[in-house]
Amino acid sequence: MLPTQTIRVLDRIAPRGNRSSFIDTAIRYYVTNQAKSNLAKRVEEGARANAQRDLELAQDWFVLED
Repeated sequence: MLPTQTIRVLDRIAPRGNRSSFIDTAIRYYVTNQAKSNLAKRVEEGARANAQRDLELAQDWFVLED
């Protein structure tokens, strides 16, 4: 069941015979974008969590280059 306002918007965008196809496409698009967004967020959180460790490792290697 969709809210009446959502049905009105849907009727303006998709003909009545194509509602299911439109909703399927919209859901797949949303899920794909959410997955990408969640992955980017997890990568950023991991980078922030490991920043100090990575800096210390880099400093260890700088000594070897000298």
